Formats: sequence, structure tokens, C-alpha cells
Amino acid sequence: MARFRPKNVTLHDVAEQAQVSYQTVSRVINNHPHVSKETRHRVLQVIEELGYRPNRAARSLVTQRSCTLGVISFGTDHYGPAQMTANVERHARARGYNLVLSNIETATAQTIKTAVDGLSGQLVDGLVLITPVLGLSYDELNTLCAGIPFVQIDTELGAHIPSVVIDQRYGSQLATQHLIDLRHRNICEIRGPQTWFSAIARHEGWLSTLQAAGIPPLASVEGNWTAASGYMATCELLKQGISFSALVVGNDQMALGAMRALREHGLRVPDDVSVVGFDDIPEAPFFEPPLTTIRQDFAALGEQSVEYLIALINNTDTPLHQRVLYPHLVERLSTRAL
Repeated sequence: MARFRPKNVTLHDVAEQAQVSYQTVSRVINNHPHVSKETRHRVLQVIEELGYRPNRAARSLVTQRSCTLGVISFGTDHYGPAQMTANVERHARARGYNLVLSNIETATAQTIKTAVDGLSGQLVDGLVLITPVLGLSYDELNTLCAGIPFVQIDTELGAHIPSVVIDQRYGSQLATQHLIDLRHRNICEIRGPQTWFSAIARHEGWLSTLQAAGIPPLASVEGNWTAASGYMATCELLKQGISFSALVVGNDQMALGAMRALREHGLRVPDDVSVVGFDDIPEAPFFEPPLTTIRQDFAALGEQSVEYLIALINNTDTPLHQRVLYPHLVERLSTRAL
């Protein structure tokens, strides 16, 4: 008896389900500019639903490209960079690209150069840099990348680099303003490590929002993104005898540790202290109480970075710019009005 062989999904299958021509599907895969945003989104959704994978060998013969992207990432043991990497991979594969990953332990010019040298040997068409602690100019990065098209994720807002970022300062402003709107005036902060662009921007957002409201900032203690550091930072605030009714915390993991420390000191969340996190990790709705936090759209970040990089690969005249995405507040039960 012959074995059942599942049908390979074809470009025509995608076209039929998306209700477009097969030429339109081809244009989407090759990032052709003359496709509407709505049509592009619909076709990409169908590609992912059907699991369609373009014939890379055939494409390589036509385009003289490897159909492979390289990702150089730092900090993937933390939620944000890990989500960025995963979503870049998902959207790259939906576009018919293989992915080669290079994780670096420190983000320096030398480690990036070493990683680029390793990836260039695999003939990558472009690079995604997830290096949230490195401040290099476009010319410096272009030299390190040896002329390979690149897009940087999670760099400084306003950087003159081909990049896609989420406005971290705006997210922290939303968190802080939420507490102000709930009539909190004694608001402390547990910030992330001040070598990270995102942590610096979130700290600045906390400060600027308080200052705009005429509220003096209270203490801010630095953590390292882990729940343990959030616990220790909160214990330090309580040890200092600072009276506060609310905490703005640099990420959800540190918020988890902070809430544990508050409970151990006999303080209830949110009755005694309101807590706002950042990231909206999958576990955030299941904290006790469920955590009010700032949600970042990592799926959109991955999609935009891959789309931009493919545009740079296909057209060297693509304008170099920064794409900015905006987070939003997710209100749950860890905050309440005074």
C-alpha cells in the first residue's frame, strides 16, 4: 500500500485562499512595493496559516541570493530580546527566508564584528541586530556589517540608523500617568540596568511624567530585569523607610519580585501599594493580583523589521529611517485609586 503523502502547499493555494492572483502572492513574498498594506497583511496571514514555504533553491537561481538572514542578538535570556528574536524568525520564515542566529554575551564593536564575520561566511543576504546596549553610528555599524544590509531593533529612539523600535519612554509615561490619574503622588521606581536603551528611556519617562505633573520623584532603585532583583530593590526601598503608595517597575519579572517583597512586609497590592510592570509577559494575568502593565507588540516589531530589511536587500535606494511602534497600557487588578 502506498504511503499517504501530504500535499505540498503551492503559491496557487495561497492565492486561492487569499482571493488574490498568484502574481500578487509572488509580489508579497519578494516585498514588491506595489501591493496595498491590507492585501500584504492578508497574504502573509494565509502563508502562515497554510505553512507555505517558497522554493528557496529556485529563488536563489533567479535572484543570486541565499534567501538567508542573519540575526545577531544580545540578552536573549531576558523576555524582550527573546521575543524579538522569535518574532523575527517567524516572519522571516513566512517570507521564505532561512535564519542563522548568533548570540553574543557582550554587545561591543568587536563581538559584533566577530559575529558578522561568522555569518558572512554563510552568505547571508541581510542582518538583524538585536543589541539594546550598544550606541554606534550608522557609519560604524555599516563598517562592522561589511556592507551587508542591516536593520537594528531596540536601539535609541531618534537614532539615525535603519531600525525599528518601540517607544519605551512613552510606555513608561503611560504607566506613570496611570498612577497619577489614580491620585497617587508618592511614586517610587524600580528601574532596569542603565546600560540598556530601554531601561534608560523608561526611567526618563517616569521622571518626565512626574515633573510635568509637578510631583517630586521619590527613590529609584536599579535592578537587572530579574524577579530576584525586583525583590531586593523593593526591600531596599522599604529599608530606607520611604513612604510610597505606588511602584513603577521596569519589567514584569521585577514586578513579580517586588510584589513578593511587599507581601512579606505586610503590605497588600493594590490596597497599600499599586504596582505597574512593563512587557505584559504571558504570566502577567496570572500574578496575584493580575498585573497592570505595558504591552509591547513584539509580533509587529518582528514583522516590520523583516519587511524593512527585505526592502533594503531588494533595493539599495530604500531610504534609511527609523520605524517607531507604540506600546499601550493593560489595566488589571494590581492598581487602584487612592
